[in-house]
Amino acid sequence: MALPVMESMTSGRTEAQAASNASGVKRMVVFSNAFGMYPSAFFPKEPGAAYRMPELLLPLERHRHEMTIFSNLDHGLNIGHAGTPTFLNGIESKNARYHSDGNISVDQKAAEWLKATTRFPSLQTRVRGAKNSLSWTRNAVNLHGIGCKDLYDKLFLDLDANSRTQQDQRYEQETSILDVVREQAKTVHKGLGKNDQRKLDEYLNSVRSLETRFAQESQWLHKNKPQTKLRVPQDKFQRIEDEYDAHLELLALALQTDSTRVITTEFGMKPGDHDLSLIYHAYSHHGELPELVNGLITIETHQMECVARFLDRLKGTEDPLNGGTLLDHTMVLFGCGMATGHHSNRNLPVFLAGGGFKHGAHCASPEDKKVKVPLCNLLLSMLQNFGIETDQFGTSTGTFTQLEMA
Repeated sequence: MALPVMESMTSGRTEAQAASNASGVKRMVVFSNAFGMYPSAFFPKEPGAAYRMPELLLPLERHRHEMTIFSNLDHGLNIGHAGTPTFLNGIESKNARYHSDGNISVDQKAAEWLKATTRFPSLQTRVRGAKNSLSWTRNAVNLHGIGCKDLYDKLFLDLDANSRTQQDQRYEQETSILDVVREQAKTVHKGLGKNDQRKLDEYLNSVRSLETRFAQESQWLHKNKPQTKLRVPQDKFQRIEDEYDAHLELLALALQTDSTRVITTEFGMKPGDHDLSLIYHAYSHHGELPELVNGLITIETHQMECVARFLDRLKGTEDPLNGGTLLDHTMVLFGCGMATGHHSNRNLPVFLAGGGFKHGAHCASPEDKKVKVPLCNLLLSMLQNFGIETDQFGTSTGTFTQLEMA
């Protein structure tokens, strides 16, 4: 198994580490899928703490006091499948330029603040063919996810001395090229019209993001990665259960070794998984046909079983930086920018576990559009819990006042 982070490993960290010493280290994990959840089997009928756990969430019953289920939260959008990539920001990429932070997603806002505190400011992963289009930089760049084998290599495979030297030279060369590009672009900028100046500014912002990334990566290049006795995962898994278990075990190890504190993961499936013959999308368009609904329930129940086991793992692992358990200091958010496969983006399926909040209830927000609570209010509260001093995120109108710290 991978070594956990130890006190002797934590010296020389960045300002985010120093800032977290007073309030404790926080982590953020987001799980999602592309098609939402079957609503009548996801949302409890009763508000408050005395709710009956719905069918899809029964695997999480043992964690009911460590999680909050939300209803009537969304981004006020009506864009079908295009809503899936907006889950963590509430803003379509085409509208990013109208917002001060662009369409940066909540995970990347947290990663941006962490900088090089950990080897990976964030990890984007995907299971079983999912795309993972959840993560967006402030320059409207979509960060796609990696699969199980690439995730293992990223976490535990060290470069040899020669490869590290070559990478050093590559960083230096790429940084020099970016310096030249930036200086030349400044010269061109003055002679352009307003629209072209805006496009060039967006380009320069992307250049600056690359410079920042190179600087962060170079700080960790000559520091050895954690060691593990975990077997190298295969490139392709025959059984969906094996792939999910291996993937989520790696995610838990990434947190335990403090390789990262921010993770986004999207769940998927392939025809033949769970003995189902159709693709995931086909089951999401069930038309209330029993055989398709039953298939969808099978898919979504498996996802919830995996999340429950992930929470088990965090709850059973000591937090070496804070005391208590990893779950005490890790916010685990599940949800999707699509409510159901029928292209609805209203009343998104969302629950939050861990992270030091007061949990144990079904939090039913108002349905009335005039007093509707944006999902970004919850995301803003998560950022504040993470340690970031901000009073605005995405389309938020304030913090989520019904969710309190323990």
